Amino acid sequence: MPRCPSQAFEEPHAARSLVLTLVERTGDTVRRLARSPHALWWLGLASFAESLVVPIPLEVILIPFMAANRDRIWRTAAVVTLACLAGATIGYFVGLLAMNTVGGAAIAAFGWEAEFETFRQRFEAGGFFALIAASVSPIPFQLSMLVAGAAEYPLPLFLLASGIARGLRYFGLALLVHLFGERAMALWRTNKLLLGASALALFAAVLGVTVWAGR
Repeated sequence: MPRCPSQAFEEPHAARSLVLTLVERTGDTVRRLARSPHALWWLGLASFAESLVVPIPLEVILIPFMAANRDRIWRTAAVVTLACLAGATIGYFVGLLAMNTVGGAAIAAFGWEAEFETFRQRFEAGGFFALIAASVSPIPFQLSMLVAGAAEYPLPLFLLASGIARGLRYFGLALLVHLFGERAMALWRTNKLLLGASALALFAAVLGVTVWAGR
C-alpha cells in the first residue's frame, strides 16, 4: 500500500537536485561520445527512463548531443519521442493495474501528493487536452500516465496526447538547436516555459485551422 506522507522519502527535492546536477555535468561526456554508433540507443534508453522513473530534464543531454550532431537532429527527436511513449505505456499500465501499490508508492516517494491531486482534477475537467497541456506545466509527466491509467482512459487516446505533447517538446528542441546551435541551452534554461507554451499554442492554432478548413 502507498506510504503516508510522513513515511515518504523525506528529501525528494534534494534528491532531484542532486540528480539534475550530475546530469548537467555530463555535457562534455555527451559531446565526446556524440559520434558513437550506439549513441541513439543510449539516448532512447535515457528518454525511456526519464519518462518512467527519472524526473530530470532530458534537454541537458539532448542539447549538447544535437548541437554536436546537426545531421541527426530530427532522427534523434524521433527516437527519444518513441522511447518516451514506450515508457509512458508502462506507466499507464501501472496506473491501470497497480495504482494502489506501485503507483501510490512512487507518488509518496517523490512527494507528488499535491501535484497528483491537482492534475487529477485537471484531467477530470479537460481529459485529452489536459494530457497535452501537462507538457508545459510543472507537473511531472509521470503523473499523467498514472492518472490516465487509473481512470481507464483509452490507451490509444492517451498515446496520441502523449505523442503530441512529447513531440512538441523534442521536435521543438530540435528546431531550437537547428536555428541556434549551442546557444539553444541558454535559451532553453531562461525561456523553457515560454517555449513550451508557444509550441502548444502553435499546435492549437494549426489544429483549429485544420478543423475550420474541414467544415
